[in-house]
Amino acid sequence: MTKPWILSPDRLFNADPSRRGVAHALYESVKDLPLVCPHGHVDPELLADPEANLGSPADLFVIPDHYVFRMLYSQGVPMEDLGVPTRDGIQVERDHRRIWQCFAENFYLFRGTPTGLWLADEMTNVFGIEEKLTGESAQRIYDDLEEKLASPEFSPRALFDRFDVEVLCTTDAATDTLVHHEALREAGWGGRVRPTFRPDAVVNLDTENWRGHVEQLAEISAIDIMDYRSFVRALEERRAFFKKMGAVATDHSAVTPHTERLSDGEAEAIFARALRGEVAEEDATRFTAHMLMELARMSSEDGMVMQLHVGSLRNHNEATYARFGLDMGADIPVATAWTRGLRALLNERGSDQRFRLIVYTLDESAYSRELAPLAGHYPALLLGAPWWFFDSPLGMRRYLDAVVETAGIYNLAGFNDDTRAFASIPARHDVWRRVTCDWLAGMVTTGVLDEEDAAEMAWEFAYGLTKRAYGLGLDREPVQKV
Repeated sequence: MTKPWILSPDRLFNADPSRRGVAHALYESVKDLPLVCPHGHVDPELLADPEANLGSPADLFVIPDHYVFRMLYSQGVPMEDLGVPTRDGIQVERDHRRIWQCFAENFYLFRGTPTGLWLADEMTNVFGIEEKLTGESAQRIYDDLEEKLASPEFSPRALFDRFDVEVLCTTDAATDTLVHHEALREAGWGGRVRPTFRPDAVVNLDTENWRGHVEQLAEISAIDIMDYRSFVRALEERRAFFKKMGAVATDHSAVTPHTERLSDGEAEAIFARALRGEVAEEDATRFTAHMLMELARMSSEDGMVMQLHVGSLRNHNEATYARFGLDMGADIPVATAWTRGLRALLNERGSDQRFRLIVYTLDESAYSRELAPLAGHYPALLLGAPWWFFDSPLGMRRYLDAVVETAGIYNLAGFNDDTRAFASIPARHDVWRRVTCDWLAGMVTTGVLDEEDAAEMAWEFAYGLTKRAYGLGLDREPVQKV
């Protein structure tokens, strides 16, 4: 008889009995807190349409998840065999059962990875799958999942309630109409699902089809963008609309954290060259650096939290990008220089009580060397959670070890899941809660913390820090005792 697929209740807790006991007690005090998801990539249409479903098992677990197909691609599985759509529309595998079979036969590749942990949690705890996914069990599990995904109990809205998501913020282009957020507001979901303003496509001059994105910005803002000044006005107009629709934050991506204040004349000259299609690499770099300064200025005026994600060299695999496009698993970390890069911005805004900047990096060597000291000084700066490649048990532990002794926990922004995979949200938060509780238990058993302080810190890690960082209010009190 096949052994049932059951996750260990002790997972991610240290094996030492005294530490494990404290970790369990801390975890029990926070495991059922609501989920606050201030940054992620869930499609708002999933929740806006009450009739929406999550599609087939392949739609849910394989086709859109770059964590999944990245691993399989690294082992020689063609992305076409996984149903990943191509830019040119050339035929890829359409049989979702065959896609699922391929995934199941290669599921062993995820052993020991955070993706494997998330997937196992989703299948066992969300969908009640009782046997491990293998090539032999693949079609039985597909049948079970297909039946459940077609039922009302597993609709996106039903799962949103079951997961106890208090607030979820999507990520939306500056040119987005926010039509799905309009529908959510009309349905009374406006405070639970909020947009986030992301202007990368119009701010980064080296974006593919940049001129087309600017034309869209002009159309949706009803501002004729003829020069740099009108471009800035259009961005301000869109920010005001996003805020009206419930946005509490903006999001910006850059390869480096370089910031630089250009004169109006320099910014105008670069923008004019861009409109003529004459953008040099140096122009694009300096304009992004300048616009980060301007966007920080806008945040200090409208109160939206500014998020900055830095350190990914996008589209490293040129052939994969040419065939499949953006966000297809070939983005690779690069080293970053935060101390010098953020100096201009922090000297201008770092002590501004109206301004809040949350930073994320893929260069984890910068945490103790630069970011923790910066966050431990500038009132406006908070450190975001371990991001992307470091959203993992060991990445989280390294992060906590690197930053807390210098910055403390109250200069951190808590956790966000940053996911496109809707059903993985509770699994990702559970990993964070388990790791932080075990890390705090280590502090208790070595006498650094007492249990009362550790319990309050566990509550902050799981809930309070994130609510406070994003200005979402605190309507619950921290747990005082374990």
